[in-house]
Amino acid sequence: MPPPLAIPVDAQLVGHDPAELAAFARAAEGAGLSRLWAPELHRSSTIPLAVAAAATERIGLGTGVALAFTRSPMVLALEALDLDELSGGRLALGLGAGVRRLNATWHAGPYEPPVRRMREMVAAVRELVAALAAGRDARSPGELYDIDVRGLRRGHPAPRGAVPVWLAAVLPGMTRLAGRVADGFLDHPVTSPEWLRERLLPELRAGAERAGRPVPEVAAALICAVDDDDPAAAVRAAAGTVGFYATVRTYEPMFAEHGFAARLPAIRAAFADGDAERLADAVGEDMTAAFAAAGTAAQVRERAGALEPLAGRLWATPPHHGQDAAGVRRWQAGILGALGDAG
Repeated sequence: MPPPLAIPVDAQLVGHDPAELAAFARAAEGAGLSRLWAPELHRSSTIPLAVAAAATERIGLGTGVALAFTRSPMVLALEALDLDELSGGRLALGLGAGVRRLNATWHAGPYEPPVRRMREMVAAVRELVAALAAGRDARSPGELYDIDVRGLRRGHPAPRGAVPVWLAAVLPGMTRLAGRVADGFLDHPVTSPEWLRERLLPELRAGAERAGRPVPEVAAALICAVDDDDPAAAVRAAAGTVGFYATVRTYEPMFAEHGFAARLPAIRAAFADGDAERLADAVGEDMTAAFAAAGTAAQVRERAGALEPLAGRLWATPPHHGQDAAGVRRWQAGILGALGDAG
């Protein structure tokens, strides 16, 4: 078995119901994990963290990620303040732009121009959090978010006057912005070590250098599926989630650069037909290995170790596409066993 990772390990907070969310949060804390990131797909990224905050005492909590453009800066600021209060100052506010189609057709919200929009959003949320925590007026001028709050006093305790803001990105423009303005950078679960090292980290450093500030902390994300008894089943599960992300046209350049452009039509067709077996076949073991860690605990630990030189922490996420509640529990348990203190 490879040695334990030298960097902190985070996990994705998912659960079939509130009781499962609380149970997994307690288990992750007990296993020595550093932070839980709550995704926003089948649930919101904020409400599950309230459940986790009540169930735990020490583990960090983060939105991983909250869709920034589907909320107003005021709503994001209030949610951040509430969660930071509920958790006793353990929140990291992870924000992402999502993709154009998701914003437009799922949320009927604005998207363009995403980088400038995110820059103004971050500035507005930070100003609102600071002002509401300090009991003062808030002003954040901008072309897309022009915030002017006078006379509002929140009247609730705030553990901190600032909440760390993390930005998620998979392409260069948003990554440069993270370097310029964020406290931390959230890698995407389906990027590879090569993409992170060669495409994203140079942009993150360039953004930080341009702003004259330190490079933000990096959380390298990794889809992890562990099964010592049936490693092939772990690979198939991970392949389904890799295939899910491979249908997103925004990410096509990344898959193409890794040599998998020719597979994308078959992947999209299988996904559209709802054929999980065909989807895993279309992805294949080699594409799965490029973008995920799947197999025995030793194999997953070894693959995760490749990210240690690139990041300050690892963010392990279970396969989700095509998985029922029992399946997700299985992969969550595997992450705790392979990557927790007892692994």
